[in-house]
Amino acid sequence: MESLIVRPGHLTAHQTARQLGITLDGVRQLVRRGQLTRSGGSPRQPWYAVHDVSALQAKRQTREAA
Repeated sequence: MESLIVRPGHLTAHQTARQLGITLDGVRQLVRRGQLTRSGGSPRQPWYAVHDVSALQAKRQTREAA
């Protein structure tokens, strides 16, 4: 279930997963590996900064194109 109120400039875990084209478990793995950092929310409903997600998405696309 997505949080209805998210600070501007942040994404929910569901939105982050959709933007990156991965599952929620994939988002958790990125956090565990230190590739993505939570920037708010709660332990059960974390938020991620839009600029962090966009940077990670660009990095992943660059790696796939190479």
